[in-house]
Amino acid sequence: MEKNKRSLELLLEKTVDYGKTSFELAKLEALDKGSAVVSSFISHSVIIVLIASFLIFLNLGLAFWLGKILGEIYLGFFVVSALYVIAGIVFHFFIHKRLKGYIYNSIIRNILNK
Repeated sequence: MEKNKRSLELLLEKTVDYGKTSFELAKLEALDKGSAVVSSFISHSVIIVLIASFLIFLNLGLAFWLGKILGEIYLGFFVVSALYVIAGIVFHFFIHKRLKGYIYNSIIRNILNK
């Protein structure tokens, strides 16, 4: 009887240790996934900021250049903004759904680490 009681206590201790270890493992895995998602977001954000800065200066240069060609600076800005309206319409009707799916799948893939 004493042997069964000791075995039961040992089994209970091992179960508690297993539960604590499993909890710690789950915390570490969540921390790993969270840090991977955050670091990926930050690195992509830096790249997006750099590309946006490049595009802003490119657009300003293009607008001033077109304005000089057209005779009035403001006309260059109107032409550039019209190009953006056309690009926005094309994007909305032809590319939006695919890009949304790609971003969605990328986030899921990043979280699941596949």
